[in-house]
Amino acid sequence: MTRDEYGWFRRMGVHAKRHCIMGNDYYITNEHLVSQDDGAVEPSGEIFGYYVITKQYYDRYHLPIMHTETNLADAERAPAWLWKEWANMVRLKADGVPIIGFTWYSLIDQVDWDTALREDNGNVNPLGLYDIDRRIRPVGEAYKKLVAQWRDILPAESLCLGMDTSMEPEGADSMTPLAADKT
Repeated sequence: MTRDEYGWFRRMGVHAKRHCIMGNDYYITNEHLVSQDDGAVEPSGEIFGYYVITKQYYDRYHLPIMHTETNLADAERAPAWLWKEWANMVRLKADGVPIIGFTWYSLIDQVDWDTALREDNGNVNPLGLYDIDRRIRPVGEAYKKLVAQWRDILPAESLCLGMDTSMEPEGADSMTPLAADKT
C-alpha cells in the first residue's frame, strides 16, 4: 500500500465506520495457553469465552457485533454449546452492545474439515445443523427453537432499520483517493 493510499484509508475510514460491523468467530479451540517453560502453545479450552473477548473488542472499536461463526465438533454436546453462545449474545445485548446477528457454521456437515481440507479423506465432520443427508441434527432443532423464541423480538430492535446507506462524505469521490496525507 502506498503512503497516499494509506492516507486515503485513514481519512475515509472515519466516514465508513458507521457502516461497519465487527464479526467474531468463536470456537472452543480459539483460546490457547503459552507455556512459561518453553513457549509451547497448547489449546486451553474456554477460559474467557465469547462474552469477555467480544466485550473487550467492543469497548475498543465501538462497532456493532455479529457472532459470525461457531460450532462444536461433538454432535451430542452441540445444542448446549449453541445455547451457551446465544446466552453470551443476550448478555452482550443486555450490557448495551449492539448486536447484528448470529451464525452457526455450518448449515450441513463438513467433509474433511478436521484436516482443514488439506487431505481428501472423505471424513464427514458432524458440525452442521443438518447432516450430510439433509436430516436435521439435535443442534438444528435447538436452532429452530432459538429462532422461534426470538423471531418477534430481534427485528423490532434492528440497527439496520432506517440506516443511512450513503458511504461517502460530502464532496468525496469514491473512485479517486483524496490528496496525500501529509502527516
